[in-house]
Amino acid sequence: MTDYKPPVKEHDFILNHVVGLSDVTALPAYTDVTQDLVTAILTEAGRFVAEELAPLNRRGDMEGATLKEGVVTTAAGFKQAYQKYIEGGWNGMSATPDFGGQGLPLVVHNAVAEMANGANMAFMLCSLLNQGAIEALQSHGSKEQKDVYLHNIIAGHWTATMNLTEPQAGSDVGALRCKAVRQDAGHYLIEGQKIYITFGEHDMAENIVHLVLARTPDAPAGTRGISLFIVPKFLPDGEGGLGERNDVQAVSLEHKLGIHGSPTCVMSFGDKGNCIGYLLGEEFHGMRCMFTMMNSARLGVGLQGVGCAERAYQMALDYALQRVQGQPVGAEVGAPIIEHADIRRQLLTMKACIDASRLLCSYNSRAIDLSRHHPDPEVRAAQQGLADLLTPLSKAYGSDVGVEVASNAIQVFGGMGYIEEAGIAQLYRDSRIAPIYEGTNGIQAVDLVVRKLKQDDGRHWQTLFDECSALADEIVANTEMDAFRKAGRQLAMAVDTARDCAQFLSAQCETNMRAALAGASPFLRLMSMTVGSWLSLKAAVAAQQQMKQPESDADFLQQQITSACFFAEQLLPPATALSHAIKGGEGLLFGLAADVQIDE
Repeated sequence: MTDYKPPVKEHDFILNHVVGLSDVTALPAYTDVTQDLVTAILTEAGRFVAEELAPLNRRGDMEGATLKEGVVTTAAGFKQAYQKYIEGGWNGMSATPDFGGQGLPLVVHNAVAEMANGANMAFMLCSLLNQGAIEALQSHGSKEQKDVYLHNIIAGHWTATMNLTEPQAGSDVGALRCKAVRQDAGHYLIEGQKIYITFGEHDMAENIVHLVLARTPDAPAGTRGISLFIVPKFLPDGEGGLGERNDVQAVSLEHKLGIHGSPTCVMSFGDKGNCIGYLLGEEFHGMRCMFTMMNSARLGVGLQGVGCAERAYQMALDYALQRVQGQPVGAEVGAPIIEHADIRRQLLTMKACIDASRLLCSYNSRAIDLSRHHPDPEVRAAQQGLADLLTPLSKAYGSDVGVEVASNAIQVFGGMGYIEEAGIAQLYRDSRIAPIYEGTNGIQAVDLVVRKLKQDDGRHWQTLFDECSALADEIVANTEMDAFRKAGRQLAMAVDTARDCAQFLSAQCETNMRAALAGASPFLRLMSMTVGSWLSLKAAVAAQQQMKQPESDADFLQQQITSACFFAEQLLPPATALSHAIKGGEGLLFGLAADVQIDE
């Protein structure tokens, strides 16, 4: 299998020349973060994930995790790699220094997270849940809860889980039945079962902190009656150590298509009637608390897709450079398949989509940093609105790109790609979960159209499209950007189309919700690719400027330009045509009877 080469140079370029790392490091919270420090962090992270995590990826897939008498054992090497991971401080990169974190910008943390996911997505799922729990505790925990749990989770000595799903309550979280009954001592007794719990039980850390959604007696129906509880595997002893074992256990492991190295558990709470939990936040505000965790995880899932796509692209490129099959037109006998035009198209499509989705996730991360730490409240509000708008795009487009690139990579491999020994099939199997969990991509589309478009009267998407239009106009008008002119025109058309569709869907939400929902998924795709193309062309313009500098890496910079132009000129026009589906209404979707049978 091809050795993984973390895209350190790509992230360094994006941070310093495209998304504006300097805007983030100028914030009072990050005055000690320099460009040299960030470059050093990215470089060391690349070394670590390539040497420690990537070699375990195949082993995790082949061995998986095992459950015996309630104890889960991870694949060989995972436990040792996790200790190195937390010793290196990677688990708490963006967490508050008040509880042992490094206090680095999220945009830097997520660059590292993407590279780590490319190395070993299954392993990194543990860290993803840790980050979400850290944010939930920071935002909603009491002082006592922060003192007990935050330091240990940030340090990685304890890990965390998210417990939402039950057999009858998947995306419909309001249907959950897990119970929580308050006791005189102030804690709650939890009773119920949760499924699909990532790293719900494992051997890598000394304690596991479960964040569990449950209902108290007489709670209102639906999501309004849900509360969130902290349910540790081992109860804290009050002196910083571990006390007695709580009444919670893994009763089985799911047999999954992919991410075999990540133990996905069925968890049982309160089999003996003594599962102790502690209310996090206010009663009946569980969804608000959980969404703090989920919003972090949704961006993280987009990064998983980008990471898997990057590794799949590297493997496909390496194979195409070595495999000889047929004689490409215009090439010598014995030339590798990369000289075939169709292989070139597949590879460039992969790269262009990876670049666009990576930029989208990075820009989203920057917005979150500014929303949390900018001294001007108006800027914080505007950046929060932008982050809210971009999150469903990052999650959905990033995860879709992961699956699509892995599928294209298998195609480049040909028949060998369908054979497990080649290793490329694992990336397809692993990435396939990303469009499903943390809110399906269909749910992301609904969130975008029903909630995010109308947020603050549509100011955020209008401002974003204005910025996209401004770059397109600049490119078309600037004679120094002749190489980008066709791409600029395509971007301008896409922005106009996306703006028109946003206005259409916003109006439909008021008059015909079913029609709005019918157009939601194609609109999510159109908007994601339009914003991705804008960011890619920003990168191309920056690359053109950098090429004027002495000792610049001309080959690398030209790749950014070619990728951006290909995306805008050849991938964006089909997305623009999605306007017909966006405005097509619900008629055809519901024109076929739900119980129609195929004639035998």
